[in-house]
Amino acid sequence: MTPEVTYLPQGMGNIANYFSAKAGGLADVSASLISKLFSLGADVHVALPDYRGIFNSNIGPLGEIYERELATYRKYLPEERLHLAEDRAFYYVHSVYSNVPAENLKISLAFQREIINNIMMRVKPDLVHCNDWMTGLIPGYSRRIHIPCLFTIHNIHTVKTLLSVIEDRGIDAAGFWQNLYYEHMAGTYEETRDSNLVDFLVSGVFGAHFVNTVSPTFLQEIVSGKHDFISPPLRQELANKVSAGVAGGILNAPDPSYDPATDPGLYKKYTADDFFEKKRENKAALQKRFGLLEDPDAPVFFWPSRLDPVQKGCQLLADILYHVVSKYWKDGLQVVFVSGGVFKQHFDAIVSYHGLERRVAVHDFNESLSRKAYAASDFILMPSSFEPCGLTQMIAPRYGSLPVAHDTGGIHDTVEHLNLEQHTGNGFLFEVFDANGLFWAIDQAMAFYRMAPEIKRVQIARIMAESAGRFNHEITARQYIDLYEKMLERPLISTY
Repeated sequence: MTPEVTYLPQGMGNIANYFSAKAGGLADVSASLISKLFSLGADVHVALPDYRGIFNSNIGPLGEIYERELATYRKYLPEERLHLAEDRAFYYVHSVYSNVPAENLKISLAFQREIINNIMMRVKPDLVHCNDWMTGLIPGYSRRIHIPCLFTIHNIHTVKTLLSVIEDRGIDAAGFWQNLYYEHMAGTYEETRDSNLVDFLVSGVFGAHFVNTVSPTFLQEIVSGKHDFISPPLRQELANKVSAGVAGGILNAPDPSYDPATDPGLYKKYTADDFFEKKRENKAALQKRFGLLEDPDAPVFFWPSRLDPVQKGCQLLADILYHVVSKYWKDGLQVVFVSGGVFKQHFDAIVSYHGLERRVAVHDFNESLSRKAYAASDFILMPSSFEPCGLTQMIAPRYGSLPVAHDTGGIHDTVEHLNLEQHTGNGFLFEVFDANGLFWAIDQAMAFYRMAPEIKRVQIARIMAESAGRFNHEITARQYIDLYEKMLERPLISTY
């Protein structure tokens, strides 16, 4: 059960080709996990809101094809593996989430109502896998009907509403109200219904038979109280699950299309065997595209994440950007942003004020340009204050671009500081979250960049090969299958 997905396996029918609704990393992770499980032979069913406006726009003027395929598809309901939750709440929306919180709550309740009242009764699943707050009521219902439920936390966002609102939207919560988590201690149903808010995310944790975050370290950080933005109820309920032995962390993995050997969007494709010259060609092409000084020997740092000062640490770079470029002026250091967010205007202002247009490029997010920047860059910048998982620090080393990152959450699980003597590590980590820490890590990256080409060639080739073998969905899918089998106490797939 997922509110968003990028693509679905071909075996789910022709209509599955049109179902793409993405707001963030959950869509990519859902798509890859579903596809891998499907290819391994698991009997995978997918519940997804019927975002007709989004799906229809995916095929442009051929909207009648969507309607015709959908009508044909529904004739074979007993054979279906894709279950579209139907409600006008999401028929005509054009994005998965709204800027209006009440609209998101309405969509979530409509989605979960259809799952509880129709889809689960039709499918009769052995196990259900829910994702994030949009499915936070399902674990409590699953516990009531004795179906094992896994709840995965990708993001820590939540919403709250009353039982009366939930029931007014068609969900008979009276039967499982005791499996939900409330803002205050719940007494009787009558006392609770109209006065005590239900927390969707914490309810998902509270009601689920097993919970996982998308990073083992982030789970430890939550339970230990490292992050003050985590609500006490979420921290306590996760701590309870950890104590009971029913919580863990499973890292996400990048989509398989992030491969410089096959990526069709690159100026020049390459592998770990021939990357050295091909990356230089990609770099020169990107520099020309952005109007930067065309110098394939210049070190290029790439910012791939959204410009969000709450999580991504872009304010640290803003504090030192001019000083970094100035310090390494003779080296020709360049910085490329391919990202949107509230902080973008600050970098535009810094570039304009200091006249850095030939050294720093700031561009809105674009998938194609982002992939080109991975291939052209030598380093990516990821000074996140916290990171539930993160994918960019796993994607970049595949392209031979080394992370310069803050040692936290999913970054800690995937990036190790480079050690040339032991031939280990894949990036440069700083521990103290401040501008000086980031500057120190950039200095470390530049010290590596200034080394002899043969030293860099060996290390980057090793990192590219190790990343391709380590960060992939086959490993992630096998971990989820092992967890499913543990929850079911029987084999799910005979061989894989």
